[in-house]
Amino acid sequence: MRGELFSVERLEQHAGSLALAQGITDTPPKVLSLSARLEDNAKVLLKAYRASALEVAEGRDIVPAATWLLDNYHLIEAQIREVRDDLPPGYYHQLPKLAEGPFAGYPRVFGLAWAFVVHTDSHLDIDTLHDFITAYQRVQPLTIGELWAVAITLRIVLVENLRRLAEQIVSEQSARNEADALASQWLVPEELYPTLDISTLPRSTTPLEDPFVAQLAKRLRGLDPRTNPMVDWLERKVRSQGGSVDNVVQRAQQHQGAANVTVRNIITSMHFVSSIDWAELFESVSLVNTRLNQSPLFATLDFPTRNSYRSAVEQLARGSDWQELEVAEHALAAAHAALANAEGAIETARRGDPGYFLIAAGRPALERTLGFRPSLRQRIRQGFVSAGIGGYVSLIALMTAALLAVTLTGLWSLSGGESVTGWLWLLGLLGLLPATEIATLLASRLIIFCVGPKPLPSLDLSEGVPANLHTLIAVPTLLTNAAELHEQIERLEVHHLASGGGALVYALLTDGSMLSTNTSTTMRRYWRPPVKRSRN
Repeated sequence: MRGELFSVERLEQHAGSLALAQGITDTPPKVLSLSARLEDNAKVLLKAYRASALEVAEGRDIVPAATWLLDNYHLIEAQIREVRDDLPPGYYHQLPKLAEGPFAGYPRVFGLAWAFVVHTDSHLDIDTLHDFITAYQRVQPLTIGELWAVAITLRIVLVENLRRLAEQIVSEQSARNEADALASQWLVPEELYPTLDISTLPRSTTPLEDPFVAQLAKRLRGLDPRTNPMVDWLERKVRSQGGSVDNVVQRAQQHQGAANVTVRNIITSMHFVSSIDWAELFESVSLVNTRLNQSPLFATLDFPTRNSYRSAVEQLARGSDWQELEVAEHALAAAHAALANAEGAIETARRGDPGYFLIAAGRPALERTLGFRPSLRQRIRQGFVSAGIGGYVSLIALMTAALLAVTLTGLWSLSGGESVTGWLWLLGLLGLLPATEIATLLASRLIIFCVGPKPLPSLDLSEGVPANLHTLIAVPTLLTNAAELHEQIERLEVHHLASGGGALVYALLTDGSMLSTNTSTTMRRYWRPPVKRSRN
């Protein structure tokens, strides 16, 4: 997987032309999934690793590319495990698939990652990748799911490329070993040359591979072709294939050098992929994120909250006929329109944020505007949320009744008569409590699966609390002596140092009437009068 090495400008042009050429379809052809390809690549790489380790154990020389593979196989395994964890089947099926071309049926982002790796010789640079994705989206926007899948598909393509190189490494090593064995067998004293039968050579009737020729030429270096039949045979054989020994050796060395560089780039890129902050890259290239950033409050939220906004946009787009950017536009338009009807500063700030319509009380109105079609799981979730605690209790009661009815009906049918009806009623009363516990467990499992947690939106205060959110944190405590006061103040200092600074103030909330004279004196020692400021 090595094409023409593009400059940054040429790579951006290629991204634009690639976006024009890549069409997606809702009915892609059936192909081997990326997960299956990954497992096949893992098996080949393990086989190549073991073959190279065996070569070293037997004292034979290996090429630098094989050394890279041996020294970094633990990293390769880690990349494969990470792809397995980050690419579940449900997520894979949601990715838009290509309609035609060499990767028809595969995710569009896979073709994008393949092109990037091919034309950078597997060398990953974060700025180049950012410009490549940006140039692609100038022509064709990528979905939120595709942007998150960039890291996964890059790992898959790097593993795929390394698998191909590993197969070459094993094949070429086998050819070199064969050349060594042949040279060791035929390099005999000159007086035995007349007894050698060149026609019995194992490769007399087959074309010679470049690694074989290069290794055999290395072993025969310095021997006279006029006296050594092996040297004469090798030159005539290569000449019959339309080349010369020197040209073949040079070509084999160039090929080996290029493979060494590519393997080094792959291993280095695998290290780099694990160190990249993909969340930061995602937000820098996401068109939906850029559009939502036009809301003044969006940039002040923390990453999980911003991600919940984007996940809501993604969900609404999948359940409607609108694209993700169009859904974001509708949310912003709804927030802008709500500003005109909001009353009070708090209500204005609340309804003027697109999150009110994406993840809060305004969501039903936005769903009606988009013509959103919820899935079965989403319908169940909406039913649970609207039913509240009454629905939860009713569900437990219904499940309890169903469990008891099934159990007692089965026992009654096995008994074969009405003489045990009284005992069955007694058994039902005794089984009411365990049936209720089982029903509660089942109902809780169902609700957790369908509803799940819903974290509250949060502000990003990683740089400290801003001045407009000046906050006082009061710690209630009871003080009885000076030693306890010292301890509480030290704890207060620890909280202050751990808070990251900003407009955040800590105070002790105590009952002054309970303080002794010594404690009051200690507090006055720590107390500092406020700085007088000019009215001007």
